[in-house]
Amino acid sequence: MSSGPKEITIIGGGIIGCCTAYFLTRHPSYSPETHQITLLEASSSNAGGRTSDSITDPATLADPATVSKKNPAHDGIAGGASGKAGGLLALWAFPSNIVPLSFKLHDELAKEHGGDKRWGYRRCYASQVDCRARLPSGFQGAKEGGADPVSGGAEPTSKGLHKDHKKDSKTLRKLGAPDDLDWLDTQEALSSYHGMGNPDNTAQVHPELFTRSMAQLAEDEGVKIVTGARVTGINKTEDGKGVKSVAYVKDGKEQSLPTTDCVIAAGPWTRRLLPEIPVTAARAHSVVVKTPKPVSAYALFTEIRLPAGFPTPTAANARGTPAAQRPLRGEQVVEPEIYARPDGTAYACGPTDTTAELPLTTAEVEVDAARCEDILHQIGGISDELGADGQVLAKQACYLPQGGPWIGDVPGTKGLVVAAGHTCWGIQNAPATGKLVSEIILDGKPKSAKLGGCNPSLVL
Repeated sequence: MSSGPKEITIIGGGIIGCCTAYFLTRHPSYSPETHQITLLEASSSNAGGRTSDSITDPATLADPATVSKKNPAHDGIAGGASGKAGGLLALWAFPSNIVPLSFKLHDELAKEHGGDKRWGYRRCYASQVDCRARLPSGFQGAKEGGADPVSGGAEPTSKGLHKDHKKDSKTLRKLGAPDDLDWLDTQEALSSYHGMGNPDNTAQVHPELFTRSMAQLAEDEGVKIVTGARVTGINKTEDGKGVKSVAYVKDGKEQSLPTTDCVIAAGPWTRRLLPEIPVTAARAHSVVVKTPKPVSAYALFTEIRLPAGFPTPTAANARGTPAAQRPLRGEQVVEPEIYARPDGTAYACGPTDTTAELPLTTAEVEVDAARCEDILHQIGGISDELGADGQVLAKQACYLPQGGPWIGDVPGTKGLVVAAGHTCWGIQNAPATGKLVSEIILDGKPKSAKLGGCNPSLVL
């Protein structure tokens, strides 16, 4: 299909918006002379959602000669979940109708643009591990013949058979654990191991570097990127059947951008522009730890049993401060996820919480330091590399878009497309989403995969 002149506006500078911009410029019908593409990002800063002592540019950890350099004009790009996610890619992700396409596109993008150096693309393993945490310094568990520090009468913790013996490779194999998973405490912590994914079907990227790269590659081919531009409305044509313009505020001034085709890729902020789409927001905290030496390429889905006396995790509906942590009365199970990265760091994230409402932009996202301390205590309880011997580089928070993904035309308004609600698999499914949206706009329909349950006409 030969596409005529179009003025395309993409709302959102996260990975979905940036991949959409990229794939529009790679479409066979794209011409910078006839297709004007503008990406609007509400924030002009990446500082939101990070504590003041956190590292500000992850590119400084990688090879400066090859990594994606930070463009100061792009501050605000990847300021939300796209810069603070884990970056796991998997053929066993969901939804199954777009996952194979996206996993394949990730591999192709990495080969074409040197993604292994530029945004940390590599194949990896994914595993489920069950562990028992050790008590952190300053916390004391129940003693034999004594009492629990809070409850006053708990049974003493049983000693394991291997308490005083480091598990050797033979013992690790009995648990099903590979030899190179040597950065977990195998003396007391690891109790079971189950492989979930391998390098044939599992990979990873650094999400912020990947998003920044997609934005830069799109800009290199003619996309105009405007940060600090918060969209306030989508104006329709006189008959109400199509898109006419996009209204936004930048530097305190209201502006209007003529638009024939508008892509709402605003993640958890999508409902502020399209209230009827079932996309919700949930805050999640994470940390980045520099390990003494690079650790092997595993993404770990943990189940960690915290013993009595361990710092009590902050409740989902409570605001916490590190000083308010008290010893557990009894055992509790937590499930942080841990992703080893090729830049010599490990990323770990905790559960979502409901204590802070979605702010105006990513720049105003608040970090609850207690929730980051929870994660650090928990991963430090099963690994010295992630705990006592590691260096904390970042404590951060973001809002995950949930409820989708929804990809496709918004019924009743010609030229209006939504691409949002991608849950925890947004980084994984972004390339497929971008490619499908480019086809919807420039071909009139998706060609590379079926929308299936992602079609917004099912709910709009």
